[in-house]
Amino acid sequence: MPGGANFIDVQSLLRKSELHTVCEEANCPNIGECWENRSATFMVLGDICTRACRYCAVTSGKPLTVDMDEPQRLARTVEQLGLRYCIITSVDRDDLPDGGAFIFAQCIRQIRKRLPACKVEVLIPDFCGDRDALATVMAAVPDTLNHNIETVRRVFHRVRPKGGYDQSLELLGRARALDPAGVTKSGMMVGLGETWDEIIETMRDLRSRGIA
Repeated sequence: MPGGANFIDVQSLLRKSELHTVCEEANCPNIGECWENRSATFMVLGDICTRACRYCAVTSGKPLTVDMDEPQRLARTVEQLGLRYCIITSVDRDDLPDGGAFIFAQCIRQIRKRLPACKVEVLIPDFCGDRDALATVMAAVPDTLNHNIETVRRVFHRVRPKGGYDQSLELLGRARALDPAGVTKSGMMVGLGETWDEIIETMRDLRSRGIA
C-alpha cells in the first residue's frame, strides 16, 4: 500500500504546488510504486474533463478557467523532484479554442528553462483535429509526442464517443511529419472486446504513419 517516505514527500510537494496527476485523478493502481520512486505523470489544465470516455476515471463536467501560472509551478516541481524525464498529459479541454495547446507548449518551455537536460514527453488529446493546435505544441519541440489511439477501429466509438479513430491517426501522422527526427508514439488498451486480428490491423495503421 502507498505510504513510504518518498510517497508522502511527493504527495506533499504536489499539494503545495497545486498540481494534478493522472496517478491520482485516474485512480492508477501503480501510484505507490511510482511516487515512492519520486516519479509522477503530471496532468495539466485542471482535473475536470470535457469528455466522458467510458474507460476513464477522470471527472467529467465543466472545467474551471485556465491557470496561466501552472507551467511555472510544474517546471519548479520537476526541478525539485530532479527528474531527467518528465511526462505531461491533460484532460480534454474542448471548451478552449486551442484545446489547451498553448499550456502544453509553455510547460515544455518552462521545464527547459529550469532543467535543460530534462527530456519532456507530452501525451496530448486530439485537439478536435485542429492543425494549428498541434503545430503550437510541436513548435515547442517536445522530445516525445504521444497520442494514444486507445483501441481498435470497431470498438473506438463505443469507448470514445467524442473522439475519432481516423482523426487520431491523422494527428499522429501530422506530428510525425512536423518533426521527423523526433519520437512520435502511441498506445492502446486490450480487453475491450477487440480481436487479435484487429490489434494487428491497428498496429499496421500506426506503423504506416511512422509511429512507434
